[in-house]
Amino acid sequence: MMKKYILAIDQGTTGSTAIIADEKSLKVISKVNHEFKQIFPKPSWVEHSLDDIFQSVKDTIAKAISEAKIESSQIVSIGITNQRETTCAFTKSGDALHNAIVWQDRRTGDYCKQNQDAYEKLKIKTGLPLDPYFSATKMKWLLDNSKDVQTAYKKNDLCFSTIDTYLLYKLTSGESFKTDASNASRTLLMDLKTCEWDKELLCFFDIDSKLLPTIEDSFCDFGKTQGLDFLPDGIKINCILGDQQAALFGQTCIEKNDIKCTYGTGAFILTNTGKDIIQSRNGLLTTVAYKYKDSPVYALEGSSYIAGAAVQWLRDNLNMIKEAKDVESLAKKSSTTETEDVFFFPFFTGVGAPYWKSEVKASIEGITRSTGSAEIARVCLEGIAQSVCDSISAIEKDLGLKLSEIRVDGGASLNNLLMQMQANFSDSKILRPQIVETTGYGVILGSAMQNGSLKFSELKKEFELDKEFVNENDSYYCEKRKKWIKSVESFN
Repeated sequence: MMKKYILAIDQGTTGSTAIIADEKSLKVISKVNHEFKQIFPKPSWVEHSLDDIFQSVKDTIAKAISEAKIESSQIVSIGITNQRETTCAFTKSGDALHNAIVWQDRRTGDYCKQNQDAYEKLKIKTGLPLDPYFSATKMKWLLDNSKDVQTAYKKNDLCFSTIDTYLLYKLTSGESFKTDASNASRTLLMDLKTCEWDKELLCFFDIDSKLLPTIEDSFCDFGKTQGLDFLPDGIKINCILGDQQAALFGQTCIEKNDIKCTYGTGAFILTNTGKDIIQSRNGLLTTVAYKYKDSPVYALEGSSYIAGAAVQWLRDNLNMIKEAKDVESLAKKSSTTETEDVFFFPFFTGVGAPYWKSEVKASIEGITRSTGSAEIARVCLEGIAQSVCDSISAIEKDLGLKLSEIRVDGGASLNNLLMQMQANFSDSKILRPQIVETTGYGVILGSAMQNGSLKFSELKKEFELDKEFVNENDSYYCEKRKKWIKSVESFN
């Protein structure tokens, strides 16, 4: 009997990844990533070509199947996880009307400032602040500024969505126009309680519900592949999760107060709050972790817009390193005595949670003639860890408890120095699993669950520890933490 496999499509900010895993053992047998072009039309504007995104998905799937040495007919199901908030506008035939506006994009900053007070009474419905980060402001900008979008709207030929829906639509040849509650909760248009598009929110942003996909459970029958030249017809797509929620699920954080942090382009920390919708008093986001059997599970989230992207900046703009992984060895060449008063604030796209200061710029402060590339590399890593620690502190305040351990994943979690810094700054045990690509692994688990090859009650056993980091109780980190907080709170 031929083996069966699950395909995970992990469509991220800088690239797309295809992962193939054995349906029974859940062992990953191939993984392929392709980067695609980042488009910067103006300062603080970030776009992606939808055609580039779908081509990268096609290419990675084809190569992953080839490297796995299997037949595409052996793939029985697909899970999709995606960069969230990134907003797509396309026709009913699936043609792009505009470049996707990426979650990092800040072009709607003035709109958000002007409407902040009017929105405040609606915040309890969304659990989100009015910020350019989220999808509804991007949709409104497209309706107000894109002639192609305006024309399609008049012709009743406009679809708005996040990336998950766009991929689903393309994979099913336009048969399925759906999203899941975790992605919908990031748009500013969904009521957290009902997990439905809300009339008052739609009216506020002047967006017609007919432009939007149907909201479904995160694990359900979303549709089947159809009319593709790289996959056969009839493969079921049965799991969709926003990338950070997928990582939470992949880390098997399915119990209340379970917490994880993913280090990718940005760093995102989520804690499972179960059935409780906790409205943060400390600048965090309230979101849907996943929806299972018509019952939503919620989370608190802290967002640092820049994490791995700061290391990429050292690589691409300053040419300090050849590869991102080289930052660790370079940073180790520095001495803490040289960096006591040197700070790297990685706020290239403003400050996210818990401060939400969109106009703040990135900076390096306190440098002297003795500051070199090693010192800058070190404080860059410290800046990433400190930004994450801001959200950790906010979560602890909202929950009223000290977090004893945090599960970590994402490419930058392989940086042992960064993880040790995180343990030192947060005074929490940091647990890194053997599989750090937990975003894609999360939808593999979800898809397997829907196939019946994995029970929800068995999820916890899928976590396997690779390395643990504990606080070294070095006074250096305590003092730098105090100075960091004072500085960030003073930023305008």
